Amino acid sequence: MFGYVIINKGDMKFREFDIYHAYYCGLCRLLKEKYGLTGQLSLSYDMTFVIMLLSGLYEPDTATARCKCAAHPFERHMTKINEFTEYAADMNILLSYYKCMDDWMDDRKYMKRLYAGLLEKGYHTVGKKYGDKVRRIENAMRRLTQKEKEGCVDIDGMSRLFGEIMAEILVYKEDEWKDNLSRMGLYLGKFIYLCDAYEDVERDIKSGSYNPFRKMYGNPDFEGQCREILVLMMSECSREFEKLPILDHIEILRNILYSGVWYRYEKVREEREAREKELGEAKEAGIKESEEKAGMKR
Repeated sequence: MFGYVIINKGDMKFREFDIYHAYYCGLCRLLKEKYGLTGQLSLSYDMTFVIMLLSGLYEPDTATARCKCAAHPFERHMTKINEFTEYAADMNILLSYYKCMDDWMDDRKYMKRLYAGLLEKGYHTVGKKYGDKVRRIENAMRRLTQKEKEGCVDIDGMSRLFGEIMAEILVYKEDEWKDNLSRMGLYLGKFIYLCDAYEDVERDIKSGSYNPFRKMYGNPDFEGQCREILVLMMSECSREFEKLPILDHIEILRNILYSGVWYRYEKVREEREAREKELGEAKEAGIKESEEKAGMKR
């Protein structure tokens, strides 16, 4: 369920992209320092959003530096690291471990089980560090896994469980912004879960894997229903975001919430529509050919 909370680079100024990339590179650097190459491989854009959201809200001291790395070996690039970079790195390890185990349980992907094993030490470290937060996240994950095994078709209930996980991640501490961040995380998590289900629905039906959209997929207005649900989720998420007193990085964050999160959805929708159009044209051509052959026989 990674890769949905991203920027729309085409609508971003060069300086804004440089700042965003600096936080991303800072996360990459810290993942390597704390968890080695194994941790670095779990790097995600989604957690970069978490860093920038919390940094914009709490305005911590941020260390800016320049460094080279394997991805950019010939020139130094900017990195930004603060207390939320470390927090996001820890949450990234946690979610990566869960994702690998979920893929292993669903599809028996041996490489995912192997990678989960490599992340296990970091996963236990995070568990000890955050205690109650990790226990609440694990409880939501267990309930989600159990409901998926039962084949639950309650779309709102299923997405809410993943929303609870994202709510826990966005709430960094108990303060006046806790409720807004919790509600924002809830709806963002629901959006991510349902986007992932929308993207995988055809593959899951074919493989027999769980998908909350399985029953809806055959509906004539499946696409319209999905978009309506997703728009509602992001509307609620954005409403809570706009209540936060954020000035730093506000345009970058809005770029992600109002545009970037839709990138993969739109790509999948366009590809699906193109396939359906091709199938429709092929069917029409087949019918026409059959009619012509029937006419010739007469």
